Amino acid sequence: MYPCCVLRKRERVIVQKHRINRQIKAPQVLLIDHENNNRGLTETRDALKLAEEAQLDLVLVSESKQAPVAKILDYGKFQYQQKKRQKQSARTTVKEVKFRPNVGESDYQLRINQATQWLGKGDSVKFRVRLRGREHQHRDRALELLERIVKDLKEAGKIQSFDRRALVLQLMPA
Repeated sequence: MYPCCVLRKRERVIVQKHRINRQIKAPQVLLIDHENNNRGLTETRDALKLAEEAQLDLVLVSESKQAPVAKILDYGKFQYQQKKRQKQSARTTVKEVKFRPNVGESDYQLRINQATQWLGKGDSVKFRVRLRGREHQHRDRALELLERIVKDLKEAGKIQSFDRRALVLQLMPA
């Protein structure tokens, strides 16, 4: 298994409703056609005719006081892409780092540097210490390792959860 994993939270995605076709009340709009050419200031009626000829919708993209910006495009496809973009940005990621209690200094530093980068990007980081066999007799070393991680990453992240029994520490960006 790779040292990182992605978890998804179920979140409701809210998409902003745009005025389309006959809902546009402005007498003139700055028009961008379906080929992304700027047509300039155009009467709304003419823009609607162009949209109907292309069998697409006239969508009000930005409302400004002088002249709102309207674009000729497929509204269903536009909504789908907006929802997809919003889900991508709403996704929370948790990266996982696994340690053993006798980790070498260079491995430790490498993983701490990687965790600092992840926390800097806005991802949460979960540290897990695995004990095997006789290592269970020295749980105190594993706890010391987790406390050292907290101390080393105190500027990059803050503690979200610290389970001393399961030897799991989760940090979130500061």
